[in-house]
This record gives sequence, C-alpha cells and structure tokens, in this order.
Amino acid sequence: MPSFMEPFRIKAVEPIPFPTPEQRRAALAAAGYNLFKVPARTITIDLLTDSGTAAMSAAQWSAMLSGDESYAGARSFERFESVVRDLTGYPEVLPVHQGRAAERIVLGNVLRLGDISVSNTHFDSTKASVEAAGAEAVDLPVPAYEGVVNQFGGDLDLDALTELLAGRSGHRIRCVVMTVTNNANGGQPVSLLNIEGARKLCDKHGIPLYLDASRFAENAYLITERETGYAERSPREIARMMFDLADGCWASLKKDGIANIGGLIALRDAELASRCCEQLIAFEGFPTYGGLAGRDLEALAQGLLEVTEPDYLRYRADTARWFGEQLGLAGLPVLQPTGCHAVYVDAGLLLDHIPPQQLPATAFANELYLAGAVRVCELGTLVFGRRNPDGGPDIPAPRELVRFALPRRVYTASHLEYVVDATEEVCAKSAQLRGYRIERQGGALRQFTAVLAPL
Repeated sequence: MPSFMEPFRIKAVEPIPFPTPEQRRAALAAAGYNLFKVPARTITIDLLTDSGTAAMSAAQWSAMLSGDESYAGARSFERFESVVRDLTGYPEVLPVHQGRAAERIVLGNVLRLGDISVSNTHFDSTKASVEAAGAEAVDLPVPAYEGVVNQFGGDLDLDALTELLAGRSGHRIRCVVMTVTNNANGGQPVSLLNIEGARKLCDKHGIPLYLDASRFAENAYLITERETGYAERSPREIARMMFDLADGCWASLKKDGIANIGGLIALRDAELASRCCEQLIAFEGFPTYGGLAGRDLEALAQGLLEVTEPDYLRYRADTARWFGEQLGLAGLPVLQPTGCHAVYVDAGLLLDHIPPQQLPATAFANELYLAGAVRVCELGTLVFGRRNPDGGPDIPAPRELVRFALPRRVYTASHLEYVVDATEEVCAKSAQLRGYRIERQGGALRQFTAVLAPL
C-alpha cells in the first residue's frame, strides 16, 4: 500500500467507462492506431497528459462565480495580474488561452530567420514555434550516464552551451530557454545552480534567458527535496528565486495553474511586452482577457495560490515515486528518479527487438490501451524523431519514452494500481509485440494527426 494520502476530499464524482476488449480493438483501429484520436468515452484511465486535465478545488469553483466578464479592464484580470506579479516579480503580464500561444508570441518576437534558440530541451510545441520563426532549436540536455542517477537530470549542459557560444554559430544564439521541469527529458527538475550558471553565460554574451514555467511549482518543490541548502525554503520562495534569475517566462497554466484552460506571458522588458501585446490583440483578444473568460482568470489566480502549498506538492512527488516503483516491479524500465507530473518508461529497452523507426514507444502505448483501456503518451520517434532530408527512414529520437502523466487531483492510488495490473499484462507478452509504420502524417506536431498501421 502507498505511504502517502491524498490531501483532499472528493466532492464530485464522474463515472469511468469500461469498454470491452472488442470495443477497445475497434476504437484503436478506427483512430488509425493513434491514441490522440481515440475517443475519451472509450478510455478507462487517461494518463495521456497532465495538461488541462486537473480537478479544480472548491475555492476555484467558487471564484469562478465572481468572474467579471467585461471585455476590457475586468477586475478578474486585475486579480490575475496581481497574483502573477507577486509570484514572479515581472511587471508585464499578458494572459493567453494556453501555453503554445504564449511561446509562439514570445519566440516570434525574439527570433528571426537563421537565429538559434538553445534549451535544456524544447518540447514539441516549443520547437514548432522556434521553427515557425525560421530559427533553429538546439537542445543541450545534461548528459545521462548508464547506471548513474542524476537528481537534476533536467539541467542544461553548461559546458556544451559555453562551447556553442564560442563557436562559429555562437553569434546566432538569440535566447536560452530553461524548461522547468524538463518534460521532454523524463520530467526531471532543473537545479537553481544550473539556472544560475545559464544566467551568467547569458549575461556574458548579452542573451536573454526565459523560463518555460508550465511546471514551475513542481520544479521548485523538487529543489527543496534535492538541492543542498534549500530544504528549509518554501516552494513559493524557491519559485521566486527561479523567476528572479530569468528575463521573463511563459507558461501553460493548464499544468501548474491547476485549471482546464489558460496561459500567460510575463516579462521584464516593456518594449518586448508591447510587441507581444500587439500580436496578442490580433490573435488572442484584448490584453486584459487574452482569449479567456473572466471566470477562467479567477480560477487561474486561485490555482496559482494553491499550487505552491507544500502538502499538495509533497503528495504529487510521493505519488510519482510510488507509482514509478510499482511500474518497475511490474517489469518496466522506469526512468529514475521520478519527478512530479509523470512517470517515464523507456520502451526502447523493454522492446529492444523493435527498431526505433518502427515506433516501439507507440507499440507499447497501444498495447497498454488494448490491455486495460489505459491511455498514455508516446514521446519517442513519432514525437521527437526527425525527418530524413535524404528521404530515408526517420532519424530516431534519443530515447523511446512513454509518459504516464498524472492529472492533478484526479486519480487515487487504486486507479493507479489498476494501471499497474494492465502493465503487467503487457510486460508478460512484450517479446511478441510488433512495431508500427506511418501511413499518413502532417508536418510539425505530426503525432496529433498521424495515421499508423501495425506491422
């Protein structure tokens, strides 16, 4: 039994579907073997993402009733702005409808054709925004060594950044983006020491440093757990220290805003904020609502207060740790240490008979759905592989990861035990699994719409 307890009581419930094996097979085939296209009515436990899937608190629902739906200058925006300024220290605050709008607006104003954005790891939508600006996304994650557990595996490789800045393409670097936590690299946290090191390099070369702060609170909590000298600091204090080291941030508040929609841009630079504001007006709406209703702004403001509560964050970390242990006992190669928002499994190690171009992470994820109507997310070659410019097979992703995301305040331990049982069934027949081929795909972010077929 788990040693943690959920720090909340359940006030409303939602029925869970239990599709039959035949219904699962039919749903997966009809979706082109792409779990993004499988209807939610055929999902029993949905661990596809932690984005926008949270259960809101009684205080958030109550706050929504006081939402001011005025088109311009609503008091709900004033509350949202005040909470964000207090949290981050940034004077310029712009709401947007979600994170990818925020990163597209900021990066579109920072980057130009031929520029470089450097990150510990750009997530898929962030990379798409960089490339939409005509720039190049360069990932410099800290090296991983077999058998070595790095408590801050989300760090940026500062030596590699130093070398890149000193090289022939160093003059093309226009920004450094620290993704906290590092979602594409196993959900690992970034240390304050690493952010400080990046800040020094950016100052030396006159380059802005931005945070993709979608999971800022979880990163801050893991710093209190793992980084020497910060155990007595509160997660909110640590979060402010992170923000103080950067020139600004963007965030999907569908994560650590503990809400179902929303995002933000927060900056120090008033001139950059003014340019961003012009684009926001064109595509998102008036600057005091940014594509959101007043009730959404109220829910987000309350969520940003609740998300740094130590008991809540301790529960998040303990849940991921316990769940990772259980998946490991079931036979899965789990990335260690676990973070907060998800547990990551290396499907390439489990299914080493399936080459990366045949999408072993997809093969595992689809088989888990067939076993128990559990939906998880492929973060392998389908998502992070690169098209071969010579027309050959895709260039594989660094790892064939599968993410078991943990929606906030949604599932209890017994739900996750059900997932573990389904996982054991998949592991028992892992040697029999076969890969997939891509029959049809789009351009950037192909994973959302691709049509696949089993081999």
